[in-house]
Amino acid sequence: GSRRRRSSKRGRERREREVLLVSAKMGISRDSMHKRRATGGKKKAWRKKRKYELGRQPANTKLSSNKTVRRVRVRGGNVKWRALRLDTGNYSWGSEAVTRKTRILDVVYNASNNELVRTQTLVKSAIVQVDAAPFKQWYLQHYGVEIGRKKKAP
Repeated sequence: GSRRRRSSKRGRERREREVLLVSAKMGISRDSMHKRRATGGKKKAWRKKRKYELGRQPANTKLSSNKTVRRVRVRGGNVKWRALRLDTGNYSWGSEAVTRKTRILDVVYNASNNELVRTQTLVKSAIVQVDAAPFKQWYLQHYGVEIGRKKKAP
């Protein structure tokens, strides 16, 4: 019995190695050919992957003062700009309908993953702490009232 167990373990290790080799070569595809039909049945692969189904690695934009933006050539020879490191953003104060470019101080919360908070990754829907100075300046100019911490009475 022990001899058979050893050989199956070897076979499993070989299969795992093959899986690793295959996954290293696989590209990121945005096709729906690998998904099931509306009836629940499996679809057969009837053609190769196409260039227009190509997907790319996630940008995983980090919060950093060393701003890094890469140029990416996309379909039709167009260009997209991929932000890899940022420290500023365009933020809105909804109730006042005012938008200002301001510094991002910290990634506070992310509903999808705590790892994104720990690694300071900027993604859509991440809750970030921003510098209030541009908004305070606008408020003072617009209403003539300085906002901030309450001053103690003398």
